[in-house]
Amino acid sequence: MLDVRRLHLLRELDRRGTITAVAEALTFTASAVSQQLSALEREAGVALLERSGRRVVLTPAGRTLVAHADAVLERLELAAAELAGAREGIGGSLRIGTFPSGGHTIVPAALAELARRHPGLEPMLQEIDSARVSDALRAGDLDVALVHDYDFVPAPPDATVEEVSLLEEPMYLATGAAGGAAAVGASGDGTLAELLGPCSEAPWITARDGTTGHAMVVRACQAAGFQPRIRHQVNDFRTVLSLAAIGQGVGFVPETATAPPAEGVVLTALPLFRRSKVAFRAGGGAHPAIAAFVAAAGAAVGGPRC
Repeated sequence: MLDVRRLHLLRELDRRGTITAVAEALTFTASAVSQQLSALEREAGVALLERSGRRVVLTPAGRTLVAHADAVLERLELAAAELAGAREGIGGSLRIGTFPSGGHTIVPAALAELARRHPGLEPMLQEIDSARVSDALRAGDLDVALVHDYDFVPAPPDATVEEVSLLEEPMYLATGAAGGAAAVGASGDGTLAELLGPCSEAPWITARDGTTGHAMVVRACQAAGFQPRIRHQVNDFRTVLSLAAIGQGVGFVPETATAPPAEGVVLTALPLFRRSKVAFRAGGGAHPAIAAFVAAAGAAVGGPRC
C-alpha cells in the first residue's frame, strides 16, 4: 500500500524541483524527505527518481505516480469537505491568503459577512503574492486565498488548485497631474504602444521583483516597445498613486484602487485587465468554511462568476 504522506512529498518534489525546497516548505529536514521518498520507491517497486547533476528529477514512472497522487489527494479533500458538512454549524479556524490590494478592498467586506453569518468561524488572514499561493495551499499553510492574474502574466495551469472567478477589472496608467487636479478615467483610446509610449523615458513604479504585478508592468512595456526604467518597487497601489502624484514616476493600478480619486494623479484606461479569483485545494470547494468564504467574497464584489 502506498503511503499518502509520501505521495504528498513526491508531488511537492515535482512542483518545487528540489528536495531542499520541499523540506523547507513542509518543515522537514532534507534527509527526512530523502528517506521518505526512498521508502516510497520501495513501496512502488520501481525507480521514481533519478539524479541529474545536483538535482533529482522524476522518472516517467514517478510522473505517472504524481498524476495519481493528485487524484488521491483531491479525493481526500472531498472526503474532508463531506465530513465537515455533516457537522452542525461552521466553526474553527480558516486560514486566508490575500494579495495586498484585495486586503483593503474585498477582504474587509467578506470578513464582515462571515462574522455576521458564521460567528463560530475564526478567519486568520495573511498577505501573500498570488505566485506563491498554490505552494501555500498544497503545503497546508492556507485553506483559501484571493489571487489574481493579469494580461501578459496568465496563471500557469495547476491541477492541484481550483478557482472561482470574482472580478475582471481594467488597469489604469497613473501619471502626475501638472495642475494638481485629479482626472479619473481619462481617454484610453489607442494601442498599448500609443498609450505607454509617452512614458518610455519616465521612471516607473512597479510591484517588487518576482511578483505577478512586476512581471505585468515589464511585459506590457516591452510589448509597447521599450524597457521600463524602474525606480520604485512597492506592492501597495495606494503608494503607487501617492508617488505618481508627487512626480516620482508612473505606474499601473487596477480600477478598484482608483476610488476615491487620488489628488494630483491622472488615470488613463489601458487595454489591460486584472482578474481576481478565490483559490483553494482541488476538491475543497464543498468544504462549508471555504464555500462560506467564496460566497462572502462574491458578495463583496457583487457576486462570484462561475
